[in-house]
Amino acid sequence: MQRAGLLLGSWTQAWKSVRMASSGVTRRNPLSNKVALVTASTDGIGFAIARRLAEDGAHVVVSSRKQENVDRAVATLQGEGLSVTGIVCHVGKPEDRERLVTTAVKLHQGIDILVSNAAVNPFFGNILDTTEEVWDKVLSINVKATAMLIKAVVPEMEKRGGGSVVIVSSIGAFTPFPSLGPYNISKSALLGLTKNFASELASKNIRVNCLAPGLIKTRFSSVLWKDGSKEDIIKERMQIRRLGKPEDCAGIVSFLCSEDASYISGETVVVGGGTPSRL
Repeated sequence: MQRAGLLLGSWTQAWKSVRMASSGVTRRNPLSNKVALVTASTDGIGFAIARRLAEDGAHVVVSSRKQENVDRAVATLQGEGLSVTGIVCHVGKPEDRERLVTTAVKLHQGIDILVSNAAVNPFFGNILDTTEEVWDKVLSINVKATAMLIKAVVPEMEKRGGGSVVIVSSIGAFTPFPSLGPYNISKSALLGLTKNFASELASKNIRVNCLAPGLIKTRFSSVLWKDGSKEDIIKERMQIRRLGKPEDCAGIVSFLCSEDASYISGETVVVGGGTPSRL
């Protein structure tokens, strides 16, 4: 009976941590003095994640392909009293990935957290109409660049005794968005990337998890919700009949990067309003 009580208590505490992380009500500064890199983090989901990690105590390095976007995001977040710096980074360019990592190390003497959020979707239509150039671009940015960036940060995380990686996939990995075949497929590949890296990096005390957002109202996803009829079709798949907000994703990522999630690795958390999410 006593063992059953202890087990119930541990499950209750774990669930409370997840619930608090989602609601934004959690213990003070759970990421205190952690150093976090967040790619594609000057807008939308990436920006919301960067803000939340900084609010929870991390020193955050944001990045984007355009300097003006970086400057705007940094000014906004620093104006909120958060520890945020930024740098231009096109994740498809090896020299940019290297500069992102070296900048974080120079500024903060290490890296504890990587959130890989950068992705492209240059095509809308049938898979059979997809050109080889589109396939190369989608898979290079969405999959290969993620793998290469993880490879780049692992040595720095090892020096700190471990770390946490969160890969941003999509509900499209499970329930494909119409006319976004190459994008959906690339996001399915990230589920496998998460599992494989989690297995390989466990011995280095580096956890790797995945976030799969549903239809979140951002500029990037506007092709799916600007047309009200398409939005209505997608909402029919949801149990919570509304579009998500970037902030709906941010608390879960912070939780996955914190010590509260120290026994979680190789998992994908779907934030999709109840959209079916099984392969």
